[in-house]
Amino acid sequence: MQVVIPDLGDFTDVEVIEVLVSPGDDVAPEDALITLETEKAAMDVPSPAAGTVVELKVKVGDLVNAGDEVLLLSPDAGAHETEPSAEPAERAAAAAAAAKPRSEPPQSRGADAATATRSTATAATPPVSGAAAPAPAVVFDEAGFSRAHASPSVRKLARELGVDLGRVTGTAPKGRVTTDDVKAYVKGVMTGAIGAGAALPSVPDVDHAKFGPVEIAPLSRIQRISGPRLHASWVNVPHVTQHDEADITELEETRRALADGARERGVKLTPLAFVLRACVLTLDEFPRFGASLAADGEQIVLKQYTHIGFAADTPNGLVVPVIRDADRKDIYELAAALGELSARARAGKLRVEDMQGGVFTVSSLGGIGGSFFTPIINAPEVAILGVSRSNWKPALRNGEFVPRLYLPLSLSYDHRAIDGAAAARFTTRLAERLGQVDALLEAIP
Repeated sequence: MQVVIPDLGDFTDVEVIEVLVSPGDDVAPEDALITLETEKAAMDVPSPAAGTVVELKVKVGDLVNAGDEVLLLSPDAGAHETEPSAEPAERAAAAAAAAKPRSEPPQSRGADAATATRSTATAATPPVSGAAAPAPAVVFDEAGFSRAHASPSVRKLARELGVDLGRVTGTAPKGRVTTDDVKAYVKGVMTGAIGAGAALPSVPDVDHAKFGPVEIAPLSRIQRISGPRLHASWVNVPHVTQHDEADITELEETRRALADGARERGVKLTPLAFVLRACVLTLDEFPRFGASLAADGEQIVLKQYTHIGFAADTPNGLVVPVIRDADRKDIYELAAALGELSARARAGKLRVEDMQGGVFTVSSLGGIGGSFFTPIINAPEVAILGVSRSNWKPALRNGEFVPRLYLPLSLSYDHRAIDGAAAARFTTRLAERLGQVDALLEAIP
């Protein structure tokens, strides 16, 4: 049977960055065959059925499109596709559509967040350290860069040269940007014919080896991809962080009392599950914290769904899986989703759609330590909650000091969409929610 590239939505000329099988290999349904990389994410193309690889039709570096042949597969006798053949294509299309910037809010609640394997949200190649760039470094318009019609190799060249593809006019059919277009843009900037836009001061390139022995170690794939995205968020979004504390004494007592029963149901009931449930309820009261700014910067997109992301620490770096329709899950369902997505993240088995569509992110360092920090907003979201390790403090109750367990909260928000008073109200209400454990345990209607 013929295995082909599924529908990739708006993406074209997607690069093959890894071939995971060889002729003669036996594969099971959903086993990854190759890995593709777009400017949004890396994604695996799964096997539609069990069988043996007969012949490969692609190699690393090839640019492919929907419908292109990947390989020939000899199905096992009696093997069935695990899903209808259109399903992977529909999933890929949905993922691509979810990644596409939107300028208006969705119409219905619950409509259906980085990477598949070893990836986060945007796939971008950072500039080569020490390389001389013909054009000044620019603050990228990430939305414009992602919408630009260009192949991965052209995007890589643009990143290395510090060129914002959103500013380049494509001369190929359908406005596609070519290598020559990028070079022409650089030439125009150097001659003064084109303004380069806002430039950032450069960081000195230091030869560290002259001060003593050094070792050069590569960044992980996730770090190489997430770095430019985090940098873009930091330089483009005016971050402010609101710090607060929540008294979780009763919450922790209740969680411990329920832990054994939850474990018998196959669920690990962690404090993060309670935090997520409290965030869902608070977002329902303060919907702007789950919104995004429209591309024109003059409107705000209020989403009628509540998909919550959480930062997962993996051997290859930090990724942010998304729990879909978190508002429709009770505390045990949230805990189960946390466990499942965390396990898949550590194993490098996340799909593209697992990393898209989030409206709000929670980054918990509670299992490691620390008190307060400043999390970087996962743009285009407008807020992110940082949670640190809980600690015991004396509190005055009825004229006496008693020990109480407090959870540090750090809410970073986009000051263009949210003001300080609203942020203080949000963390205050969130702290109140965390102190009302009975409400967090209520069943979902």
